Amino acid sequence: MKKKLIYILGASLFLSLSSCDELSDFGDTNKDPSVTTDPSIAALLTNVESHIGGYAAESRAGMYAQYFSETQYSDASLYSIPQIDHTGIFSGDLYDLENIKIQNQSNNMNVVATILQQYIFLNVTDKWGDIPYSEALKGVEFSRPKYDTQEAIYKGVIATLKAAVTQFDASSISGDVIFGGDIAQWKRTANSIRLMAALQLSKRYKGASDYAATEFKSALSDPAGVITTNAQNFVIKYPGGNFKSDWFNTYNGRKDLAESATMTTLLGGLSDTRQTVFGGATESQTTANANASSNIGVPYGVVRATAEAFTAANPNWARVLRGDKRTESSPVYVLTASQVTLARAEAADYGWTTENVPGTYRQGIELSYEQWGLTAPASYFTQSAVALSAAAGTGANLPKIATQQYVASYPNGMAAWNLWRRTGYPALTPAVNAVNSSRQIVRRYTYASNEYTSNEANVKEAVARLAAGDTQDSRVWWDQ
Repeated sequence: MKKKLIYILGASLFLSLSSCDELSDFGDTNKDPSVTTDPSIAALLTNVESHIGGYAAESRAGMYAQYFSETQYSDASLYSIPQIDHTGIFSGDLYDLENIKIQNQSNNMNVVATILQQYIFLNVTDKWGDIPYSEALKGVEFSRPKYDTQEAIYKGVIATLKAAVTQFDASSISGDVIFGGDIAQWKRTANSIRLMAALQLSKRYKGASDYAATEFKSALSDPAGVITTNAQNFVIKYPGGNFKSDWFNTYNGRKDLAESATMTTLLGGLSDTRQTVFGGATESQTTANANASSNIGVPYGVVRATAEAFTAANPNWARVLRGDKRTESSPVYVLTASQVTLARAEAADYGWTTENVPGTYRQGIELSYEQWGLTAPASYFTQSAVALSAAAGTGANLPKIATQQYVASYPNGMAAWNLWRRTGYPALTPAVNAVNSSRQIVRRYTYASNEYTSNEANVKEAVARLAAGDTQDSRVWWDQ
């Protein structure tokens, strides 16, 4: 039987090899006329850009950062194992952007695709740590790509963004629903992402002459500039209809996410009027009080019965954003002038730059208020919990600066989780009813089981670099 099987396989192999040259004889017989082999790069770009808001509106990261509480299905906020697959990001958005570059129809489209890719790579590595980067998106030649170290990924992203700003020319950009082909905006955005990436490495490189500070200053001083006004924000503006805001979708037929009591308590203690926008009294947009605000945060990290009892007793519990800020066409802020300006205040407080710390800090807060259509009262800056009291250049003002970064980043949960892991501020208490063995806040996502079967050697090599193994308690490289 074995011998017969060998013969059959051998004959099959011979036939397949000998007939390779004859495939051309069939002409278009095997081509599907309804399928395009030349994708529209404009459509690819629009498709990916419509997804970018999702990276800034992820609920799980927002729960780890305690922006949000669960009102029904207690799971993520109780720190169940976040064994989540990242391969869909590679085969979806990242490859669509790579396909734009493969088609190579417009230099500027290639550059925009590169910038968006680097943003997504940062998002992915911040969640899992080591991931495929240098060998990713290379096709069958690298069907099992190596997992680059997070250090190599960050340095690669920063270098790529730095180069991208210089690569624009006069070629066209189509399908750009974010900046409408405005090259100056893309340059500012690339520099701003690079600046934020450099600051994310402050745990690893603290000194004013170290790698992080050097790259931060390089991005800040680039002639193309960084985001400094709300008109320049990296924001996804949805038309509604087929392309709805991610924040609208949060309450589209469901209501299992709330603004947390952690957040409402923090803002209440600061007499912060941004809460009038951050919390909505109802998920509905059709009732008379659809745009009413709420400061009744839902307890964080409690079991379902406790959460449901609370929301039943407090029907006006705070939904994530007020109703008029989460319509079908509401924007999703990815990176804002406030975040960038407060990052500059932090860097100056470390002595990385010579910018005025109190002035830059205040400007960052004012930009956050302005972003939401509000004005910061003068009294806000004089209260002890806000006013900076330590000398600049030592990093001693970090608790207050980081707390304001946390508030200004709302509701971008990924930004807040990154900030907390990097700085430790604001001080967060782990979930009361945590289900993980350490009962500590999650520090990273764990690799999905399919990675162990499809790319076993490389994922195991990455796991070996984690101090506590492939667990949610292991820290990514910049968090050590």
